[in-house]
Amino acid sequence: MNIEGLDYNTQRERLIMPEYGREIQKMVDYAVELPTKEERQQCAETIIGVMQRMFPQNGTPENHNQKLWDHLALMSDFKLDIDYPCDVSQALKITDKPEPMPYPMKDIPVRHYGYMMFEVFEKLKSMPESPERDELARITANQMKRCLYQWSHGSADDEKVISDLARFTDGVIQLDPETFVFEKMNERDFVEKKKRKK
Repeated sequence: MNIEGLDYNTQRERLIMPEYGREIQKMVDYAVELPTKEERQQCAETIIGVMQRMFPQNGTPENHNQKLWDHLALMSDFKLDIDYPCDVSQALKITDKPEPMPYPMKDIPVRHYGYMMFEVFEKLKSMPESPERDELARITANQMKRCLYQWSHGSADDEKVISDLARFTDGVIQLDPETFVFEKMNERDFVEKKKRKK
């Protein structure tokens, strides 16, 4: 559909710094075209004043001013011939994308329990029978149930938790489904928390 006078941002020229909006970019383009250096200088300082009002100072004044003048240089594609009050030669570093962070991928049978739970399973396997091991098994089972609630839209089966705990501890931890009591958990809390995250 092509309506005269109606255009979309997707059809317009891409903004170098979208956070300042199209009007500031138009002001910068206008400043670049001005015939005299004095006019360009005055216009650039006016633009910086508007940019300062849009993004009030955070950090030291020197750093803030440096950032604004760097942004102006970038938006003009370094074509704005003025006397910059600071060195803008390093402005291109702003546009450099950071190197991707390495994410430690651990090989675990199921992701919904998380890697730390598998470390606990290993600990449980090596612990001798004791009240400490029983308490750790109780805490672990309840945490597994919370994990299931979070990852399976609010449903967690006690028997599945008991079965998984036995499986991932190589049969060392065998909870009795007749006697073991899980902590009370409200399914609604987990479902609502998940909705809030979206």
